[in-house]
Amino acid sequence: MFQISNLNSQDDAEKITQAVLGVWGIGQAEANVSQKTLLLSFDERMASIQDFTQAIKESGYEIASE
Repeated sequence: MFQISNLNSQDDAEKITQAVLGVWGIGQAEANVSQKTLLLSFDERMASIQDFTQAIKESGYEIASE
């Protein structure tokens, strides 16, 4: 789970979800605006945490804690 400091609206949630869904190996992604979190499930043989952190940052969002 990632804490996303600038996840402020449903539009943000949709953008960040689409960004991580573009990473190979993702199973599921769910952003929660009220808790400012992004929950992921993925196949570790296909992707790594670094792949997701890069996708999050490239889409303009800040990870509060990794």
